[in-house]
This record gives sequence, C-alpha cells and structure tokens, in this order.
Amino acid sequence: MARPLSMDIRQRAITRLASGETVREVAAALEVAPSSVVKWSARHRQHGSVAPERMGGRRPVLITGKYRDLVLGAIAKKSHTTLRELAGLLQEAGLHIHYVNVGRFLKRENQSYKKNVVRLRARKTKGRAP
Repeated sequence: MARPLSMDIRQRAITRLASGETVREVAAALEVAPSSVVKWSARHRQHGSVAPERMGGRRPVLITGKYRDLVLGAIAKKSHTTLRELAGLLQEAGLHIHYVNVGRFLKRENQSYKKNVVRLRARKTKGRAP
C-alpha cells in the first residue's frame, strides 16, 4: 500500500502556494501530482494542517444502539427472519446497509439467522425410527 508523502514536501508545497506560485508550478517543482497539491491546500484551509489522515484499519460497526436493539428484537420475535428482511427493517429505520453486513453483525453477536427449513426438519427427524 502506498504511504503518504512526507510532511516536508507538503509544507514546502503550501509555502510555495502562499508565495504566489500556481498549483502546476508547485507540483512540477516538487515532482508530485497537481491533484496532491490541491488536496493539501484544501486540507490546510480546512484543518490548518497538511498532516495526512490515518490510513487503513477496520471500518466501525454500523449496527449499534437503537439499530442493534431493533435487529435483536426482530430476531427475538421471529427467529427465522432472513438477512434481507433485517436489512429492509434497518433501511426503514434509516440505516442503509447491505444484508451481508447484517450477517456479519449477527455472527459477532453469536446470533442465528434463517436456516434451510428442510434441513432443520431432517435434522429433527434423523434420530426417529420410521
């Protein structure tokens, strides 16, 4: 994965821009893309610093608080609810999320979601004599 360019280059770019050079002139002098200079400049205006944001890491869990309670409540009422139904329920509540992420949430919560009904019946009757 690419690393952010050094703070030295970023600071020099901002200094050159402040002295009146154009974005393309600064980019050519520092051998960076003009788009990088534009982004650094915007970042400097917004945050007062050109320091890069943190890279990588895990995405935060989206199903928390009231959404977590909503999903767990729906499973408590109807244990054979599908992931797509739960995603639809969340969408109605205002959280637009893919059903795969609902499955990941349920796995983290050690909850079950809809299984194949035929397989469940077969498992129940497997031990019985015909």
